[in-house]
Amino acid sequence: MEPVKIAEDIYWVGVVDWNIRDFHGYSTYLGTTYNAYLVLDDKITLIDTVKSNFADELLSNISRIIDPKRIDIVISNHTEMDHSGGLLRVMHRIGEEKPIYCSKMGYKHLPMHFRKDLNYQVVKDGEQLSIGKRTFTFLETRMLHWPDSMFTYLGEEKILFSSDAFGQHYGGSERFDDEVGDDIMPHAKKYFANILLLYSPLILKLIKRVQEMGLSFNMICPDHGIIWRKDPMKIINAYATWSEQRPTRKALVVYDTMWHSTQLMAEAICDGLVQEGVKTFCMDLRAWHRSDIITELLDAGALIVGSPTLNNGLFPTVSDFLTYMKGLKPKNKIGAAFGSYGWSGEAVKLINQELESAKIRLIHEGIRVQFVPDEDALKRCIELGKRIAKELPEQ
Repeated sequence: MEPVKIAEDIYWVGVVDWNIRDFHGYSTYLGTTYNAYLVLDDKITLIDTVKSNFADELLSNISRIIDPKRIDIVISNHTEMDHSGGLLRVMHRIGEEKPIYCSKMGYKHLPMHFRKDLNYQVVKDGEQLSIGKRTFTFLETRMLHWPDSMFTYLGEEKILFSSDAFGQHYGGSERFDDEVGDDIMPHAKKYFANILLLYSPLILKLIKRVQEMGLSFNMICPDHGIIWRKDPMKIINAYATWSEQRPTRKALVVYDTMWHSTQLMAEAICDGLVQEGVKTFCMDLRAWHRSDIITELLDAGALIVGSPTLNNGLFPTVSDFLTYMKGLKPKNKIGAAFGSYGWSGEAVKLINQELESAKIRLIHEGIRVQFVPDEDALKRCIELGKRIAKELPEQ
Protein backbone atom coordinates (compact mmCIF):
# COMPACT_ATOMS: atom_id res chain seq x y z
CA MET A 1 0.00 0.00 0.00
CA GLU A 2 1.07 3.56 -0.72
CA PRO A 3 1.78 5.82 2.27
CA VAL A 4 -1.19 7.99 3.21
CA LYS A 5 -1.07 11.61 4.42
CA ILE A 6 -3.24 11.81 7.55
CA ALA A 7 -2.40 15.41 8.56
CA GLU A 8 0.09 18.08 7.52
CA ASP A 9 3.55 16.43 7.55
CA ILE A 10 2.15 13.27 9.20
CA TYR A 11 1.86 10.01 7.26
CA TRP A 12 0.64 6.46 7.67
CA VAL A 13 3.54 4.32 6.39
CA GLY A 14 2.35 0.92 7.64
CA VAL A 15 1.57 -2.27 5.77
CA VAL A 16 -1.44 -4.47 5.11
CA ASP A 17 -1.18 -8.17 5.90
CA TRP A 18 -3.90 -9.32 3.53
CA ASN A 19 -3.58 -13.06 4.09
CA ILE A 20 -3.11 -13.67 7.82
CA ARG A 21 -6.00 -15.77 9.12
CA ASP A 22 -4.92 -16.54 12.67
CA PHE A 23 -3.48 -14.13 15.23
CA HIS A 24 -2.66 -15.88 18.54
CA GLY A 25 -5.70 -18.13 18.10
CA TYR A 26 -7.96 -15.22 17.03
CA SER A 27 -9.52 -15.56 13.58
CA THR A 28 -8.54 -12.71 11.25
CA TYR A 29 -10.58 -13.58 8.21
CA LEU A 30 -10.11 -10.09 6.72
CA GLY A 31 -6.40 -9.89 7.52
CA THR A 32 -4.91 -7.03 9.50
CA THR A 33 -2.59 -4.05 9.26
CA TYR A 34 0.59 -3.14 11.10
CA ASN A 35 0.40 0.62 11.35
CA ALA A 36 3.44 2.86 11.60
CA TYR A 37 3.46 6.65 11.44
CA LEU A 38 6.00 9.19 10.16
CA VAL A 39 6.03 12.74 11.57
CA LEU A 40 8.08 15.35 9.71
CA ASP A 41 9.46 18.15 11.87
CA ASP A 42 12.88 19.47 12.91
CA LYS A 43 13.41 15.95 14.27
CA ILE A 44 11.80 13.44 11.96
CA THR A 45 10.06 10.74 13.97
CA LEU A 46 8.89 7.21 13.21
CA ILE A 47 6.24 5.85 15.57
CA ASP A 48 6.36 2.05 15.77
CA THR A 49 7.53 -0.39 13.11
CA VAL A 50 5.96 -3.54 11.68
CA LYS A 51 6.19 -7.33 11.74
CA SER A 52 9.69 -8.44 10.73
CA ASN A 53 8.82 -9.89 7.32
CA PHE A 54 7.22 -6.57 6.30
CA ALA A 55 10.16 -4.34 7.31
CA ASP A 56 11.36 -3.77 3.75
CA GLU A 57 7.86 -2.71 2.71
CA LEU A 58 7.81 -0.23 5.61
CA LEU A 59 11.16 1.21 4.51
CA SER A 60 9.90 1.39 0.92
CA ASN A 61 6.86 3.39 2.07
CA ILE A 62 9.07 5.77 4.04
CA SER A 63 11.35 6.15 1.01
CA ARG A 64 8.45 7.52 -1.00
CA ILE A 65 8.34 10.47 1.40
CA ILE A 66 11.93 10.92 2.62
CA ASP A 67 15.22 9.07 2.68
CA PRO A 68 14.86 6.80 5.75
CA LYS A 69 18.33 7.89 6.88
CA ARG A 70 16.82 11.28 7.67
CA ILE A 71 14.76 9.78 10.51
CA ASP A 72 16.10 11.17 13.80
CA ILE A 73 13.91 9.38 16.36
CA VAL A 74 12.00 6.12 16.70
CA ILE A 75 9.21 5.75 19.26
CA SER A 76 8.31 2.23 20.36
CA ASN A 77 4.85 2.32 21.96
CA HIS A 78 4.68 -1.45 22.28
CA THR A 79 7.33 -4.16 22.06
CA GLU A 80 5.15 -7.02 20.80
CA MET A 81 6.78 -8.38 17.67
CA ASP A 82 4.04 -7.37 15.26
CA HIS A 83 5.09 -3.77 16.04
CA SER A 84 8.77 -4.14 16.90
CA GLY A 85 9.78 -7.06 14.70
CA GLY A 86 11.07 -4.72 11.99
CA LEU A 87 12.98 -2.51 14.43
CA LEU A 88 16.45 -3.98 13.84
CA ARG A 89 16.05 -3.71 10.06
CA VAL A 90 14.91 -0.09 10.41
CA MET A 91 17.75 0.84 12.77
CA HIS A 92 20.31 -0.80 10.50
CA ARG A 93 19.02 1.40 7.67
CA ILE A 94 18.68 4.71 9.53
CA GLY A 95 21.63 4.37 11.92
CA GLU A 96 21.83 2.27 15.08
CA GLU A 97 23.09 5.22 17.12
CA LYS A 98 19.75 7.04 16.82
CA PRO A 99 17.48 7.07 19.89
CA ILE A 100 14.56 4.70 20.44
CA TYR A 101 12.11 6.14 22.97
CA CYS A 102 10.21 3.58 25.01
CA SER A 103 8.69 3.00 28.43
CA LYS A 104 10.63 1.61 31.36
CA MET A 105 9.23 -1.87 30.69
CA GLY A 106 9.87 -1.37 26.97
CA TYR A 107 13.52 -0.83 27.85
CA LYS A 108 13.44 -4.13 29.71
CA HIS A 109 11.70 -6.05 26.91
CA LEU A 110 13.35 -4.81 23.72
CA PRO A 111 16.87 -6.04 24.52
CA MET A 112 15.41 -9.44 25.41
CA HIS A 113 13.79 -9.59 21.98
CA PHE A 114 16.84 -8.59 19.98
CA ARG A 115 19.82 -9.37 22.25
CA LYS A 116 21.48 -6.24 20.92
CA ASP A 117 22.48 -2.93 22.51
CA LEU A 118 20.73 0.02 20.91
CA ASN A 119 20.26 3.62 22.01
CA TYR A 120 17.19 3.10 24.14
CA GLN A 121 15.83 6.21 25.87
CA VAL A 122 13.37 5.59 28.70
CA VAL A 123 10.47 8.02 29.04
CA LYS A 124 8.31 8.42 32.11
CA ASP A 125 4.56 8.72 32.31
CA GLY A 126 3.64 12.30 31.38
CA GLU A 127 7.09 13.14 30.03
CA GLN A 128 7.26 15.37 26.97
CA LEU A 129 9.56 15.43 23.96
CA SER A 130 9.86 18.42 21.61
CA ILE A 131 10.68 17.66 17.99
CA GLY A 132 10.46 21.25 16.75
CA LYS A 133 7.06 22.78 16.12
CA ARG A 134 5.45 19.81 17.86
CA THR A 135 5.67 18.15 21.25
CA PHE A 136 4.91 14.55 22.13
CA THR A 137 3.48 13.57 25.52
CA PHE A 138 3.97 9.98 26.63
CA LEU A 139 1.23 8.24 28.64
CA GLU A 140 2.06 4.96 30.32
CA THR A 141 -0.71 2.42 29.73
CA ARG A 142 0.77 -0.59 31.48
CA MET A 143 -1.12 -3.82 30.83
CA LEU A 144 -3.12 -2.35 27.94
CA HIS A 145 -2.29 -4.90 26.92
CA TRP A 146 1.40 -5.57 27.76
CA PRO A 147 3.47 -4.22 30.68
CA ASP A 148 5.45 -1.98 28.29
CA SER A 149 2.48 -0.38 26.51
CA MET A 150 2.25 3.39 26.22
CA PHE A 151 0.41 6.03 24.19
CA THR A 152 2.03 8.95 22.39
CA TYR A 153 -0.04 12.14 22.18
CA LEU A 154 0.74 14.91 19.71
CA GLY A 155 -0.73 17.98 21.40
CA GLU A 156 -0.62 20.49 18.56
CA GLU A 157 -2.70 18.30 16.25
CA LYS A 158 -4.55 16.49 19.06
CA ILE A 159 -3.57 13.13 17.60
CA LEU A 160 -3.32 10.06 19.84
CA PHE A 161 -1.03 7.25 18.68
CA SER A 162 -2.71 4.56 20.75
CA SER A 163 -0.64 1.43 20.23
CA ASP A 164 -2.85 -1.68 20.49
CA ALA A 165 -5.84 0.14 21.97
CA PHE A 166 -8.81 1.18 19.77
CA GLY A 167 -7.66 -1.04 16.90
CA GLN A 168 -9.16 -3.79 14.81
CA HIS A 169 -7.83 -6.73 12.85
CA TYR A 170 -9.07 -5.37 9.54
CA GLY A 171 -6.90 -5.52 6.44
CA GLY A 172 -8.93 -3.49 3.97
CA SER A 173 -7.80 -0.83 1.53
CA GLU A 174 -9.46 1.93 3.59
CA ARG A 175 -7.41 3.89 6.10
CA PHE A 176 -10.09 5.93 7.92
CA ASP A 177 -13.31 5.32 9.83
CA ASP A 178 -15.39 7.50 7.51
CA GLU A 179 -14.31 5.35 4.56
CA VAL A 180 -15.68 2.18 6.20
CA GLY A 181 -18.58 3.50 8.27
CA ASP A 182 -20.38 1.47 10.92
CA ASP A 183 -19.16 -1.76 9.32
CA ILE A 184 -15.91 -1.31 11.24
CA MET A 185 -17.57 -1.58 14.66
CA PRO A 186 -18.00 -5.40 14.71
CA HIS A 187 -14.26 -5.69 14.02
CA ALA A 188 -13.51 -3.23 16.83
CA LYS A 189 -15.81 -5.16 19.18
CA LYS A 190 -14.15 -8.47 18.30
CA TYR A 191 -10.71 -6.93 18.88
CA PHE A 192 -11.76 -5.62 22.30
CA ALA A 193 -13.42 -8.87 23.33
CA ASN A 194 -10.45 -11.06 22.45
CA ILE A 195 -7.51 -8.82 23.36
CA LEU A 196 -8.54 -6.18 25.86
CA LEU A 197 -11.52 -7.61 27.76
CA LEU A 198 -9.24 -8.88 30.51
CA TYR A 199 -8.10 -5.31 31.18
CA SER A 200 -11.53 -3.68 31.36
CA PRO A 201 -10.97 -2.16 34.84
CA LEU A 202 -7.73 -0.54 33.66
CA ILE A 203 -9.47 0.83 30.57
CA LEU A 204 -12.13 2.53 32.69
CA LYS A 205 -9.40 4.09 34.85
CA LEU A 206 -7.54 5.28 31.74
CA ILE A 207 -10.64 6.89 30.26
CA LYS A 208 -11.29 8.67 33.55
CA ARG A 209 -7.70 9.85 33.67
CA VAL A 210 -7.83 11.21 30.12
CA GLN A 211 -11.02 13.08 31.00
CA GLU A 212 -9.35 14.57 34.07
CA MET A 213 -6.36 15.65 31.99
CA GLY A 214 -8.70 17.46 29.61
CA LEU A 215 -7.27 15.79 26.52
CA SER A 216 -9.27 15.98 23.31
CA PHE A 217 -8.72 14.14 20.07
CA ASN A 218 -8.98 15.07 16.44
CA MET A 219 -7.66 11.67 15.49
CA ILE A 220 -6.86 8.33 17.09
CA CYS A 221 -4.20 6.26 15.30
CA PRO A 222 -4.01 2.65 16.52
CA ASP A 223 -1.43 0.07 15.51
CA HIS A 224 -4.00 -2.17 13.78
CA GLY A 225 -6.83 -1.33 11.42
CA ILE A 226 -8.35 2.02 10.51
CA ILE A 227 -7.64 5.49 11.87
CA TRP A 228 -10.45 7.29 13.72
CA ARG A 229 -10.75 10.80 12.29
CA LYS A 230 -14.46 11.45 11.75
CA ASP A 231 -15.59 10.60 15.29
CA PRO A 232 -12.76 9.52 17.63
CA MET A 233 -15.11 9.61 20.61
CA LYS A 234 -17.18 6.85 19.05
CA ILE A 235 -14.54 4.23 19.79
CA ILE A 236 -13.73 5.71 23.22
CA ASN A 237 -17.40 5.57 24.20
CA ALA A 238 -17.65 2.03 22.87
CA TYR A 239 -14.66 0.99 25.00
CA ALA A 240 -16.28 2.54 28.05
CA THR A 241 -19.51 0.61 27.42
CA TRP A 242 -17.76 -2.68 26.67
CA SER A 243 -15.52 -2.32 29.72
CA GLU A 244 -18.54 -2.04 32.01
CA GLN A 245 -19.68 -5.50 30.83
CA ARG A 246 -23.32 -4.88 31.59
CA PRO A 247 -25.28 -8.07 30.92
CA THR A 248 -28.12 -7.96 28.41
CA ARG A 249 -31.03 -10.27 27.69
CA LYS A 250 -28.87 -12.42 25.48
CA ALA A 251 -27.68 -16.02 25.92
CA LEU A 252 -25.07 -18.22 24.27
CA VAL A 253 -25.46 -21.99 24.16
CA VAL A 254 -22.00 -23.29 23.27
CA TYR A 255 -21.38 -26.98 22.71
CA ASP A 256 -19.82 -29.81 20.77
CA THR A 257 -21.35 -33.18 20.08
CA MET A 258 -20.26 -36.68 19.08
CA TRP A 259 -23.47 -38.42 17.97
CA HIS A 260 -25.83 -35.41 18.02
CA SER A 261 -27.27 -36.13 21.46
CA THR A 262 -25.61 -33.10 23.07
CA GLN A 263 -26.69 -31.11 20.01
CA LEU A 264 -30.32 -32.10 20.58
CA MET A 265 -30.02 -30.90 24.18
CA ALA A 266 -28.46 -27.62 23.06
CA GLU A 267 -31.26 -26.96 20.59
CA ALA A 268 -33.90 -27.69 23.25
CA ILE A 269 -32.25 -25.26 25.68
CA CYS A 270 -32.24 -22.67 22.90
CA ASP A 271 -35.93 -23.30 22.31
CA GLY A 272 -36.67 -22.54 25.96
CA LEU A 273 -34.68 -19.30 25.80
CA VAL A 274 -36.34 -18.18 22.57
CA GLN A 275 -39.81 -18.91 23.94
CA GLU A 276 -39.05 -16.40 26.71
CA GLY A 277 -37.92 -13.72 24.28
CA VAL A 278 -34.17 -14.03 24.86
CA LYS A 279 -31.76 -13.19 22.04
CA THR A 280 -30.14 -16.59 21.62
CA PHE A 281 -27.08 -17.97 19.81
CA CYS A 282 -26.76 -21.76 19.43
CA MET A 283 -23.03 -22.19 18.74
CA ASP A 284 -21.46 -25.47 17.68
CA LEU A 285 -17.74 -25.23 18.44
CA ARG A 286 -16.87 -26.87 15.14
CA ALA A 287 -18.91 -24.28 13.24
CA TRP A 288 -17.98 -21.15 15.21
CA HIS A 289 -14.46 -19.93 15.89
CA ARG A 290 -13.77 -19.37 19.57
CA SER A 291 -12.87 -15.70 18.97
CA ASP A 292 -16.27 -15.07 17.36
CA ILE A 293 -18.00 -16.77 20.28
CA ILE A 294 -16.13 -14.52 22.73
CA THR A 295 -17.24 -11.50 20.72
CA GLU A 296 -20.87 -12.50 21.20
CA LEU A 297 -20.23 -13.30 24.86
CA LEU A 298 -19.05 -9.72 25.51
CA ASP A 299 -22.57 -8.35 26.04
CA ALA A 300 -24.38 -11.61 26.78
CA GLY A 301 -25.91 -12.27 30.17
CA ALA A 302 -25.76 -16.06 30.10
CA LEU A 303 -23.37 -18.78 28.94
CA ILE A 304 -24.63 -22.37 28.81
CA VAL A 305 -21.97 -24.93 27.87
CA GLY A 306 -22.50 -28.50 26.70
CA SER A 307 -20.11 -31.39 26.14
CA PRO A 308 -20.23 -35.13 25.67
CA THR A 309 -17.97 -37.09 28.00
CA LEU A 310 -14.87 -38.42 26.27
CA ASN A 311 -12.39 -40.61 28.15
CA ASN A 312 -13.84 -39.43 31.48
CA GLY A 313 -13.27 -35.82 30.51
CA LEU A 314 -14.43 -32.92 28.37
CA PHE A 315 -14.55 -33.00 24.62
CA PRO A 316 -11.32 -31.29 23.38
CA THR A 317 -13.03 -28.37 21.65
CA VAL A 318 -15.03 -27.58 24.79
CA SER A 319 -11.93 -27.68 26.95
CA ASP A 320 -10.16 -25.41 24.47
CA PHE A 321 -12.98 -22.87 24.51
CA LEU A 322 -13.24 -22.81 28.30
CA THR A 323 -9.49 -22.30 28.67
CA TYR A 324 -9.55 -19.44 26.16
CA MET A 325 -12.62 -17.86 27.77
CA LYS A 326 -11.28 -18.07 31.32
CA GLY A 327 -8.14 -16.19 30.35
CA LEU A 328 -10.24 -13.20 29.24
CA LYS A 329 -12.17 -13.12 32.56
CA PRO A 330 -15.64 -12.06 31.39
CA LYS A 331 -17.77 -10.65 34.18
CA ASN A 332 -21.43 -10.46 35.19
CA LYS A 333 -22.55 -13.74 33.59
CA ILE A 334 -24.77 -16.56 34.72
CA GLY A 335 -24.25 -20.08 33.48
CA ALA A 336 -25.14 -23.75 33.39
CA ALA A 337 -23.86 -27.01 31.93
CA PHE A 338 -25.32 -29.95 30.05
CA GLY A 339 -24.20 -33.01 28.13
CA SER A 340 -24.81 -36.54 26.97
CA TYR A 341 -22.64 -39.47 28.01
CA GLY A 342 -22.27 -43.19 27.49
CA TRP A 343 -21.13 -44.75 30.78
CA SER A 344 -19.35 -42.28 33.07
CA GLY A 345 -20.67 -38.75 32.48
CA GLU A 346 -18.09 -36.46 34.12
CA ALA A 347 -18.43 -33.63 31.56
CA VAL A 348 -21.18 -31.66 33.31
CA LYS A 349 -19.29 -31.67 36.63
CA LEU A 350 -16.10 -30.55 34.89
CA ILE A 351 -17.89 -27.73 33.02
CA ASN A 352 -19.40 -26.55 36.30
CA GLN A 353 -15.94 -26.43 37.84
CA GLU A 354 -14.60 -24.42 34.93
CA LEU A 355 -17.49 -21.97 34.96
CA GLU A 356 -17.19 -21.45 38.69
CA SER A 357 -13.44 -20.85 38.41
CA ALA A 358 -14.26 -18.20 35.79
CA LYS A 359 -16.62 -16.59 38.36
CA ILE A 360 -19.69 -17.33 36.26
CA ARG A 361 -22.63 -17.81 38.63
CA LEU A 362 -24.24 -21.21 38.22
CA ILE A 363 -28.00 -21.21 38.43
CA HIS A 364 -28.51 -24.95 37.91
CA GLU A 365 -26.65 -28.13 38.78
CA GLY A 366 -26.63 -29.10 35.08
CA ILE A 367 -28.39 -31.73 33.01
CA ARG A 368 -26.80 -35.12 32.26
CA VAL A 369 -28.43 -37.52 29.82
CA GLN A 370 -27.22 -41.04 29.09
CA PHE A 371 -27.03 -41.73 25.36
CA VAL A 372 -29.90 -40.20 23.35
CA PRO A 373 -32.21 -37.72 25.15
CA ASP A 374 -35.83 -38.85 25.31
CA GLU A 375 -38.86 -36.56 25.34
CA ASP A 376 -38.66 -36.05 29.09
CA ALA A 377 -34.97 -35.09 28.90
CA LEU A 378 -35.63 -32.58 26.13
CA LYS A 379 -38.45 -31.05 28.18
CA ARG A 380 -35.99 -30.61 31.05
CA CYS A 381 -33.64 -28.85 28.66
CA ILE A 382 -36.41 -26.52 27.49
CA GLU A 383 -37.23 -25.75 31.13
CA LEU A 384 -33.55 -24.99 31.78
CA GLY A 385 -33.66 -22.44 28.97
CA LYS A 386 -36.77 -20.85 30.48
CA ARG A 387 -35.23 -20.77 33.95
CA ILE A 388 -32.13 -19.02 32.63
CA ALA A 389 -34.37 -16.50 30.84
CA LYS A 390 -36.01 -15.56 34.14
CA GLU A 391 -32.59 -14.69 35.58
CA LEU A 392 -31.68 -12.32 32.76
CA PRO A 393 -32.41 -8.57 32.81
CA GLU A 394 -35.56 -7.44 31.06
CA GLN A 395 -33.63 -4.94 28.95
